[in-house]
Amino acid sequence: MKSKAILQQLINDLSNYEIENEGSSELDYVDFIAYLSSKVQSTPTEIRNLRGEEEMWIDEQYKDSQTDIVIFITLLYRYAKVYIKKALKNSLVQTADEFSYLIVLMTHESLSKSDLIQKNVMEKTSGVEVIKRLVNNNLIHQFEDKDDKRIVRVAITEKGKFEIIKLLPEMAKVSKIVSANLIPNELLILTQLLKKLDLYHNNLYLNKKNLDLDNLLINNS
Repeated sequence: MKSKAILQQLINDLSNYEIENEGSSELDYVDFIAYLSSKVQSTPTEIRNLRGEEEMWIDEQYKDSQTDIVIFITLLYRYAKVYIKKALKNSLVQTADEFSYLIVLMTHESLSKSDLIQKNVMEKTSGVEVIKRLVNNNLIHQFEDKDDKRIVRVAITEKGKFEIIKLLPEMAKVSKIVSANLIPNELLILTQLLKKLDLYHNNLYLNKKNLDLDNLLINNS
């Protein structure tokens, strides 16, 4: 294919991308690259078969089901937890949640407890327990908000910063292990898709988390 033909194909693809994203306020270049990549046929991916002899019954009953997405996301999370546990073996940081809280606080002078919990997408009771452990280990400290005494704020301590800096190389190893068999282009696409999903679901979590599944599906249509 000559360069002129490639350019014409690219223009056609861009036009189709615009049509498919007609409701979007603006188009994204990286998202467009992911769109192009999804159109290119690649070698079929080998998968680990989780299904048994009743697979045909599932397919017949739920022809439009996308439950594999939920299953494999859950499995990937469990694999990551195993690797993260190894990374935290010699650290005062005990869990992935604690690491996440500290990383968020590294980028803020301070946050209210509720803001920190919300940014980490956790229930209040679970989030309070994470904060309590971090305070007890002197990795963060808490104090009253100067404008509203009802609000308790938290900030990372020097000890907490030291632990995070010490852990960053280990967590980088975790990331490499988790994404080990993906080529750079696949990593780019996966990162873009995960960010897109996070933005969508964070909006649901903040504004519509009390809706039932049927109403959440309406929101998705």
